[in-house]
Amino acid sequence: MVGLAAGTAAGLLGIGGGVLFVPALAIFLDKNQIQAEATSLVAIVPVAVVGAWRQRAYGNVRLKDGVLVGLLSPLGVVAGAIVSNALPQRTLEICFAGLMLFVAAQLVRSAWESPSGTHQSAEAPERARVE
Repeated sequence: MVGLAAGTAAGLLGIGGGVLFVPALAIFLDKNQIQAEATSLVAIVPVAVVGAWRQRAYGNVRLKDGVLVGLLSPLGVVAGAIVSNALPQRTLEICFAGLMLFVAAQLVRSAWESPSGTHQSAEAPERARVE
């Protein structure tokens, strides 16, 4: 159920599955913060692959940027894993909660700044053109 909800949210809203996976694993499956974060990292692989594949069909994937981020991310993951295993559980929980609050604030801010009524077509670029 957690996977279905996170996958749906990721595809619909473009959010990382970790936004839902980590809290759900911690709350509903009684995982500690490190276990929830590590499990989320594994679970997000198929979500990212399927999401990128579908979005590519619509012409929304910037492959060069994605490859660059993908190649640099493992360095951050290694550093993050080392730090997360060195920090107390409560500190990780507070940091994660702070990140979620920051992301929520950014989403609210961007929603208020967007002109109302704007919507980008979800059609493939070749179908969205008017000729």
